[in-house]
Amino acid sequence: MTSGPSTDGPARPGIGRGLTFLFAVAAGAAVGNLYWAQPLLDVVATDLHTSTASAGWLVTTTQLGYALGILLVVPLGDVTNRRRLVPAALVAAAVALGLCAVAPSFGFLVAALFVLGLTTVGGQLLTPLAGDLASDADRGAVVGTVVSGILTGILLSRTVSGVVADAFGWRSIYVGAAVLDLVLAVLLWRAIPDLEPKARVTYGRLIASVFAVVRRERVVRWTLLLAGISFALFTMFWTSLTFLLSGPPFDFSVSVIGLFGLVGLVGAIAAQRAGRLHDRGWSVPASGVGWALVVVAFVIGALGGGSVVGVVVAILLLDVAIQGIGILNQTRMFAVSAEERSRLNTAFVTNNFLWGAGGSVLATVLWAAGGWYAVTLVGAGLAAVALVVWAFGRRGPLVVPVR
Repeated sequence: MTSGPSTDGPARPGIGRGLTFLFAVAAGAAVGNLYWAQPLLDVVATDLHTSTASAGWLVTTTQLGYALGILLVVPLGDVTNRRRLVPAALVAAAVALGLCAVAPSFGFLVAALFVLGLTTVGGQLLTPLAGDLASDADRGAVVGTVVSGILTGILLSRTVSGVVADAFGWRSIYVGAAVLDLVLAVLLWRAIPDLEPKARVTYGRLIASVFAVVRRERVVRWTLLLAGISFALFTMFWTSLTFLLSGPPFDFSVSVIGLFGLVGLVGAIAAQRAGRLHDRGWSVPASGVGWALVVVAFVIGALGGGSVVGVVVAILLLDVAIQGIGILNQTRMFAVSAEERSRLNTAFVTNNFLWGAGGSVLATVLWAAGGWYAVTLVGAGLAAVALVVWAFGRRGPLVVPVR
């Protein structure tokens, strides 16, 4: 797969290491808002006089709001000045975080978290912006750094939330996150170049064009299929891993199980490195290697599921492979059209969200049917199917013009 000459325009300001790092931090902080509540469900349920089962809606509601925000807000990145749009999204998220912090009832908190999910889309606005500002030669590395910030935010948010809540109460994490978002909004408003909108279309046509670009571009459909399978496998693995580690022979506590998530930080580093492979023209071959590693990871998981070492090795291989595949997929999507990167990112993230939800459901079904062994065998099988899809898809005319 190759890229044609870029027409991003000679006036593009560019992006240095400092701005790339700021984008990565801001993107990680934004996506972290989705996960503050996960380790706090018992505490919040007790404080707001509801059941732990009902408290599970706090996470679900936030994710639903996020999915809607991705669809309705992120495409605006192609038609508005992002120097104003990104800080505005962070300020709106800070307001929602403040509402969470003062929630007087469970119903109020559920509503506030839905608004938080709807507004905490800053990371998905910054990723295509980073792709726009980067040159053709370093776009993969720049996007990879920003995505690694998102992954780090996901991984660390649960740990940070638990520590802060233990020390100062669960409401304090929302106060701190609101302050952080406001500080980042100011920094980004000062740092983001004042770029003109790429296109001028009505909002209805803008949203419709998200689906149009998927229908138009074969490479987009191929990439979305591979991205969806990888995200479903990722959520299937991590959902079932909690079941595995909480039962015999491990019987680990919730806090110990949470530490296994830190192993995934290696995957965030892999995402950054994988972007450089795209810059060197190795995107498609590297994706194939990644899928082979996913198959190996699930096989090791099946054979070594009774030992901590086996589980950790499976986590390492799976996270490195899946996160590397993810950044290669996303960067390849951004190469399709310079004018539609925010809409392409909308399709990419929404697609992953839907497949990820399916992966969680599949994990529950497989665990009930055959436990960890069933999950890992099906995971290896699905990864093998993806490897076949990759092998056949790469033979077609997948030359990607940058428009």
